[in-house]
Amino acid sequence: MFTDTELAIVAIILDDEEQELHQAKKRKWVHEAWKKRGTEGEFATLYKELVDDATKFFEYFRMSENCFNILLKKIEIKLRKQDTHWRKAISPRERLAVCLRYLATGDSLKTISFSYRLGHATVQKIVVDTCRIITENLMSEMLPNPTEEMWKSIADNFYMLWNFPNCLGALDGKHISIQAPHNSGSLFFNYKKTFSVVLLALVDANYNFIAVDVGAYGKNSDGGIFANSSLGKALQQNSLSIPQNAALPNTATEAPFVIVGDEAFPLKTYLMRPYPGKDLDGPKRIFNYRLCRARRIVENAFGILTQKFRIYNRRIQAKAENVDYVILTTCILHNFIKKIDTNTYKHDITSTTVAEETKLEKLPMQGGNTTRDAFRVRELFKDFFNSEAGSVPWQNDRI
Repeated sequence: MFTDTELAIVAIILDDEEQELHQAKKRKWVHEAWKKRGTEGEFATLYKELVDDATKFFEYFRMSENCFNILLKKIEIKLRKQDTHWRKAISPRERLAVCLRYLATGDSLKTISFSYRLGHATVQKIVVDTCRIITENLMSEMLPNPTEEMWKSIADNFYMLWNFPNCLGALDGKHISIQAPHNSGSLFFNYKKTFSVVLLALVDANYNFIAVDVGAYGKNSDGGIFANSSLGKALQQNSLSIPQNAALPNTATEAPFVIVGDEAFPLKTYLMRPYPGKDLDGPKRIFNYRLCRARRIVENAFGILTQKFRIYNRRIQAKAENVDYVILTTCILHNFIKKIDTNTYKHDITSTTVAEETKLEKLPMQGGNTTRDAFRVRELFKDFFNSEAGSVPWQNDRI
C-alpha cells in the first residue's frame, strides 16, 4: 500500500510525463518547413539585404527604414512576447514586418505564411494584434482632437492652397471591399453589388486625415453614415472647438467655418455641398467648381492611401471587427509616414490627384430638412467667389 505522500509524488510524476507528451505532440504539429524560419524564412534571408538598400526597403514596406524603426520603437514593448521552453518567440521587428508586408501588398495570409515560414493562424494573429496595438498607441498622436488653433491653421492652408476660405476639411466616404461576413444578410451589400464597409474621412489641405469613421455597413449612404457618426453628431452639437465666424478674405462679410462635401451630403451651415441641377447660371457653376476643387482633396487622399497600401486593391478577407482595425491602422500609418517621410509622398500625390475639371452634372436635389441659414451661408460663399475679392483668374475657363 502507498502512503498519501507516495501517491502524491506518483501523481506529480504522471502529470509531468503527460505535459511532456502533450508538448511533444505540439512540436510534431509544426511542419518541417516552419522549423527553418530562423534560417530560410523571408525575414531571416531578405530583411538584412533590404536594410542595405533604401530603395528596396521602401518598395518592400512602403516606408523608409528610419520610419520603420521609429514606429517599432513606439510599439516594441507591446509587441514583445515571452519565449517558451520549447519555442522562441517571434521578435517585435519580425511581427511588425509581417503586418506591414500584409498591408503593403494585399497578399493573402497564406502567401505570407509560406514566405515567412509561419503558420497561417500565427500570421493572422500577428496582423490583427499588431493593428490593434498601432491603433491603441498612435491614434491620439496621429488623429488628435483638433483645437481651435488647429482648425484655424487647417482653414488657412485650404485658402492658401485651394482658394476656399473658412474651410475646415474635405469630407467623403470610401467603400472598402470585404469578404461577405457570415449571417450578415444584405447589411454589407452596396450599390456596386459588392460587400463593403465604409471609411468616412475628413481630410485637411495637405491630404492628412483629421477624423475617420470606420465600419459602417456598405448598404448605407454617405449622408446617413455622416449623420450617425461621432463627427456628424459633434458638428451638429457644436462641440468640436470650431472657431467663431470670421470675415472672408479682403471683405467685411463674416461667414462660418465649414467643411465641403459632394452631393451625397446634406446642406448645413457647417457643411457645403454643390448646387443641384444641370442648367445652372454662371455664378452657381463657379461656386460648384470652387467647392469641387477643394473637395477633391479627400478623393486624392483616398487615392494615395490605396497606392500606399495595396491591400485596398483586393477584397479584404477577415472578420468585420478585424477589418475595422486594419482600415484604421492604414489611416494612422498614412499620417505617420507623411509626418516622418514627407518626401516619399511627392510621387504618390502627383500620380493620384484628380483633374480640376470635375464634372457637375445631375446633382440630386437635397432633402427638405435644409435650413434657411444653410442656404444663406452657401449664397455668401457663392457671392464671394464671384466677386473681385474672391475670384481666381482661371475659374471662368474651368466651368
